[in-house]
Amino acid sequence: MSQRHVPVMLQRCLDMLAPALTQPGAVVVDCTLGLGGHSEALLTQFPEARLIALDRDKEALRLSGERLAPFGERATLVHAVYDELPEVLERLGVPRVQGVLFDLGVSSMQLDEADRGFAYAQDAPLDMRMDQSTGMSAAEVLNTYPPGELVRILRAYGEEKQAKRIVSAIVREREKEPFTNSARLVELIRDALPQAAKRTGGNPSKRTFQALRIEVNGELASVERAIPAAVSAIALGGRVAVLSYQSLEDRIVKQVFAAGAANTAPPGLPVVPEHYQPRLKLLTRGAELPTEEEVADNRRAAPARLRGVQRIREDV
Repeated sequence: MSQRHVPVMLQRCLDMLAPALTQPGAVVVDCTLGLGGHSEALLTQFPEARLIALDRDKEALRLSGERLAPFGERATLVHAVYDELPEVLERLGVPRVQGVLFDLGVSSMQLDEADRGFAYAQDAPLDMRMDQSTGMSAAEVLNTYPPGELVRILRAYGEEKQAKRIVSAIVREREKEPFTNSARLVELIRDALPQAAKRTGGNPSKRTFQALRIEVNGELASVERAIPAAVSAIALGGRVAVLSYQSLEDRIVKQVFAAGAANTAPPGLPVVPEHYQPRLKLLTRGAELPTEEEVADNRRAAPARLRGVQRIREDV
């Protein structure tokens, strides 16, 4: 498992969180455990730290649990979506933490397991649920959503300019036979798009599959709740690091971090009172990108964007 899984921008994530995790008793939360690569490195590099790791995928929890077993009670694994962070910490009796890490998007395991339906490069059931024990599958979305709602999803979550054309083809085909597998959808998209649209932006199915995955898992809504929750959870001096893989997620992270790092005083005050001062310090200038070497080691790192903040003032 560790051989097939190369954690994205691992050393830079560790370096970003390091100043907050060196003291005894530090608690770090990996909000997106996946196969446990980042978590294993955190426990190894910071031997005094305790880890709380969340994942909605039960199979990921099982596999990473085996990987992290040598660390014993230092690692607490929880079946939860990352926007449930406040409830998880309350349940565990942990009021504040020193570090939080997010590695957003689809995990390597989910992409590599053909029967999950995340990858458009191989035929599989159209599932796409990160937690297969709950919620609607991608096939159910395709087969039951009204055309207007499908267009909205493809435009909003996939930034697909040809959404109307694709949805018209989907509606026409689902009346003949419901969608069940990814290969049929991939072929439909390829046939529906004009030649010019197929020449740019990589695989023409990429945007539609991204949009369906985000809808099925409620990803953007979860990110909108989770990033502010993580900022609220860190103690003074604590740090949050976020890896995102598409512009919609990255925009949310950027906005939350920028708001916390801003001076909120009304204009014209000669002296800015403490409660108007920034709560956060930005740890990156813009978003940090992976190096050529990192992309060569792991091609899935190519779209990654890393942002980080440190808490410099308590909320008042």
